[in-house]
Amino acid sequence: MSDSLRLAMWSGPRNISTAMLRSWGERADTFVCDEPLYAHYLRATGLPHPGADEVLAAQENDWRKVVAGLTGPVPGDRPVFYQKHMAHHLLPQIARDWLDGLTHAFLIRDPSEMLPSLARNIPEPRLEDTGLPQQVEILDWVQSRTGTTPPVLDSKHVLTDPRGQLGALCESVGLPFDEGMLSWPPGRRETDGVWAPYWYDAVERSTSFAPYAPKTEPLPDHLAALLEECRPHYERLYALRLGS
Repeated sequence: MSDSLRLAMWSGPRNISTAMLRSWGERADTFVCDEPLYAHYLRATGLPHPGADEVLAAQENDWRKVVAGLTGPVPGDRPVFYQKHMAHHLLPQIARDWLDGLTHAFLIRDPSEMLPSLARNIPEPRLEDTGLPQQVEILDWVQSRTGTTPPVLDSKHVLTDPRGQLGALCESVGLPFDEGMLSWPPGRRETDGVWAPYWYDAVERSTSFAPYAPKTEPLPDHLAALLEECRPHYERLYALRLGS
């Protein structure tokens, strides 16, 4: 491995992870990739996600080969490799030692806002579908291996203060902030996953981080127990957020 910065951003679903991907994609020094473990996740779980067959056909299914790419030479010979990961894609059977070769960060969202949105796609979500326990596992791994705490960004704070939060993130990983990260042209990118037509309609119309707007829809009754399961994981991560 070279001295390139490989930044793994671990997010949960129904977050601003694709907008964050757009932001990093505007840096001239950065190559970005979109959910590289998704196909392996679909193959291993058999979940009927929209466009699953397309994902399995287009993306490497073997996590070992995916990891070789994530830890190998950065495409385009760029000094920064930004990797958008869904934390729940890190299944138990995937080895963890390769995580030592990456710099890690976390993107979180209040589960009281995330769960109603998630339930529109997964009517009966489980704790592991939220990515929160996996984020805490990765946090524990990094802390135990390095003695340091990776940066944590809460989506609400990013939307409220994009420049401040992105500037703090860049500083925490040793990079200068780039003003270009605050806006981007609309449309699709070559680096978007083939699942973009099913999930990225809003972000394809966007040109910047949207202002934060609190969710007003009530939490469905059947999600109340799951919210209580999510709370300790979210609160542990939230206590470590940048700017706290």
